[in-house]
Amino acid sequence: MAEEIEQRKLVLVARKPCFGLPTACPSCLPVYVYLRLAKASFDLRFNLVHPDSDQIPYVEYGEYVAYNNEKGGVIESLKEDGVVDLDSGHPSYDAAEWWAIVRSWLTDAAMYELWIGSDGSSAHKMYFSDLPWPIGKILHYKQARLVKQLLGITKVNVEQKEAEIYRRASLAYVALSNKLGEQNYFLENRPRSFDAILLGHTLFTLHALPEASTLRTKLLEHSNLVRYTENFKTEFLEAGSSSSIPRSPHEPSSSFTPKRGTPPNWGTKPKSKPKREKTEEEKTFKRRAKYFVATQLIAILVFLSLLGGSDEADLDVDDDDGMNYDD
Repeated sequence: MAEEIEQRKLVLVARKPCFGLPTACPSCLPVYVYLRLAKASFDLRFNLVHPDSDQIPYVEYGEYVAYNNEKGGVIESLKEDGVVDLDSGHPSYDAAEWWAIVRSWLTDAAMYELWIGSDGSSAHKMYFSDLPWPIGKILHYKQARLVKQLLGITKVNVEQKEAEIYRRASLAYVALSNKLGEQNYFLENRPRSFDAILLGHTLFTLHALPEASTLRTKLLEHSNLVRYTENFKTEFLEAGSSSSIPRSPHEPSSSFTPKRGTPPNWGTKPKSKPKREKTEEEKTFKRRAKYFVATQLIAILVFLSLLGGSDEADLDVDDDDGMNYDD
């Protein structure tokens, strides 16, 4: 299979680019980095329709598909199936402790910052900015609640949990900084799948989180980790992005950034047609349409208020059972 795939390109389906990154999604970035480190030829396409899907990212080639929520993730599937294997000839257990640090302590810290410990602007831009406002709000609320449950955060222990999350992240950065030293890569000074996972995290933390982010501040304390990240960004994302990743015919290129105030493909203003007097039926239809939209908005607001009341009731029940998941 590996020889057949080398002759044609893979397709990585990820979430959209922003913050100067080809994709800002913390789940998608490691897969993108992995393929770049492996010098694999692939197309990058974006899925804007399902922001809450746990199948994204995924890699496809003909009938072959490696999903994020199967077989330990996309990278593990690509390695196991012999499609793209950066670790060929090198046992994975030699980096097991480092994998555990990144996939537990640092992943938890990034989730906390993105969904709970910040103003939510980064998450909105990454996942929900292309959706209608009410739908984006509901999905954001749902995901924040899920993250609180995954991290075991309640209204009773929120301060202790936050302190623990940041303490572990600090310890992880210290250990990783000491391990990296002045090398270009972590293991045997050659790119491995572990580098893809870590670079995905550090790129996300440095560029997608707000400047006031606690996690970002802790990472900036380690100059060699910052250098390690920026070296990759310069070599793979800035210098060769336009030539290495062909532009999809259906989606904007990851390296394409329209100038502010100039919408792409808008050369000149279309000529305005002469106005005509609206008929009484058109006026009535427009008026009813406005009432319909207003009614739908009120219904959504009522739904959100009822949802909030339902959550409070759930919390009371959880308190009795000793399981206190607070929003």
